[in-house]
Amino acid sequence: MLYFIALPLLVYLALKRKYRESIPARFFLFKNPSFSRTNAIWFHVCSLGEARALKPLLKELSEKEIVITTITQTGQSEAKKYDAEVRYLPYEMFLPFWVKRQEMLVVLEAEFWYLLFAVATKRGAKLILLNARISDKSVKKYLQFAWFYKKLLSFVDTLYVQSEVDKNRFIALGARNIEVIGNIKLAGEIKKTKEYEKPVGEVIVAGSTHEGEEESILKAYVEYRKSSDAKLIIVPRHPERFSSVYELCKRYAEKSGFSLSRFSESKDFTADILLVDMMGELNNIYAISDIAILGGAFKEDVGGHNPLEPAFFGCKIITGKHFFHQKELFKYVHHVQYVEPSEIHKALREAKELPPSMVEEKIDLTSVINKIKGKA
Repeated sequence: MLYFIALPLLVYLALKRKYRESIPARFFLFKNPSFSRTNAIWFHVCSLGEARALKPLLKELSEKEIVITTITQTGQSEAKKYDAEVRYLPYEMFLPFWVKRQEMLVVLEAEFWYLLFAVATKRGAKLILLNARISDKSVKKYLQFAWFYKKLLSFVDTLYVQSEVDKNRFIALGARNIEVIGNIKLAGEIKKTKEYEKPVGEVIVAGSTHEGEEESILKAYVEYRKSSDAKLIIVPRHPERFSSVYELCKRYAEKSGFSLSRFSESKDFTADILLVDMMGELNNIYAISDIAILGGAFKEDVGGHNPLEPAFFGCKIITGKHFFHQKELFKYVHHVQYVEPSEIHKALREAKELPPSMVEEKIDLTSVINKIKGKA
């Protein structure tokens, strides 16, 4: 009933660029048939970050047949880079008719879909939760529905969780066979895809920014420019926001007399403000930056973004205080400033006295690989 009631909204959302591919595929099965492969290792991820995190695992599973489902278009694009059959995960009511038998289903992070778990295991798949977590913000809601999650988790063969805190939270929900291995994103290979020449002077990159964050960063940058010749590069998280962020940058540039450029039109790193309006460039930009203002944590509703990439390239990291989804990763990154939006200017000034951020931890995926291969 809810599905039919929501049909007008789904049609409306499908017209938006962000959902143009995913909603028709997930809610109408448009160009989204069942996997042709059976008895494969099935990985389910949500979006870009989790899809990227699969790389070290899939490298070790080259002899296995692999299939992957995603939720978002960015996750889908990343998953298609692997030697795997890739689909969108359909809305739950389609799953009993869509799911075929697979050898194993490996679900990343917090993708807890009851019918996905029930149908996949009923078809004969072993179920593994990998990189599983329950954030501080969500734990109360999980415990309120402990009866439901106990039933859902009863389908799970093994849980590999990010921390001891996560382990205790899953135990409280009735889970079993839990192993703490840390965050698998620590095992990912971080690299550039292109080589850019670093412009003269200090370079600040605002990476993976969300609505409302760019304005706070631009305000801080205008103030910071009174004592510095720094350049600002802005890389919004979502491509559908490129145009609106450019208009915002244009207002600040005109008001302050700064030069402005779009990356898609001219890779002009000499401009005072550069909007990177292309996907897949963030690591290349981190590599030529001195300071990274990491988005997604200046608002309460996102939960932060991966700090390993700017730390790998030696950027001095400034981020917000709402990084609950990335708490485990930030534990491994040193010399980070956590500030309110109004404090970004102060953090930029203090960054001069701080060493670059750095990552000191590694992760061993041997037990996970052995489990998937059937050796454990």
